[in-house]
This record gives sequence, structure tokens and C-alpha cells, in this order.
Amino acid sequence: MSAARDAAERRAEATAEIVARTGIDAAMIETLMRHFYGKVREDPLIGPVFAARVADWEHHLQRIFAFWSSVALMSGEYRGNPMGLHLPLPVDAAHFDRWLALFEASAREICPPAAAEHFLERARRIAQSLEMGIAAGAGVLLRKEERYRR
Repeated sequence: MSAARDAAERRAEATAEIVARTGIDAAMIETLMRHFYGKVREDPLIGPVFAARVADWEHHLQRIFAFWSSVALMSGEYRGNPMGLHLPLPVDAAHFDRWLALFEASAREICPPAAAEHFLERARRIAQSLEMGIAAGAGVLLRKEERYRR
């Protein structure tokens, strides 16, 4: 068996386990992301950050669906550089806190508990990673538990 085939089989097994444990599927991802980004677009803190950069929301959402399929289900659908896309954004800890609050509310409204927790665990790691990357890009090295403030 080739290494690529072995890796593909392991990925499929991992995805099947996640689906069985959480119930997450492509339809749930789309429903959650449409709901969440509806809240984002209306939010007075983070809505303007998105409004200034996203002209075609449907195209953006399709990329988001692929990203979260890769993150939540290990599908490998997303091809891109999230860090590179977020580095120039004028955001800091307050923006990430708001993003997470809206994400958590949306996940708990849309998903069964196991799925919500699965999404939230990953969302927290993504937010932390992006915040640290944006801080580093601004020349700020964050210590453990330190937050980035512009």
C-alpha cells in the first residue's frame, strides 16, 4: 500500500469517527457558517472589518465552507493561507473575543452539543493562532496568556 493511499485511508477513518461522534457534515457546516456570518455582518465591532474587505459574500462563504470542512472534518478541501489573509487586518484581542463570542453563540444555537464543542475547540485555537500571528506581524511577541492590544 502506498503512503498516499495509507494517509488517505487514515484521513477517511478519522473523518468517519468525527462524523459518528459529532454529527457534523457539510450541511451542518454550511448552516452554521451562514448563521454565524450573518451575525458577523451585523456586528458593530467586527462587521466593518469584513465589510471593508468582502465584496462577494457568497464567494467568501464558499471558501469558509471549504476551510471549516478541512478544520472540522479533516477533508482537505481548503487550499489557502489563512494567516497571510489575516495579517494585514486592523484587529486585536477585542476583535478575536467578539468573533469567538459570536461563533460560540452560533454553534450552540445551530449544533448539537458534541458538534458545538468540536467546532469551538478548533475556533479557539484558530483565534489564538491568528492573534499571535497578527501580533508578531506587528512586531509584538506575546508571552503566555498575554493578549494583543493595538
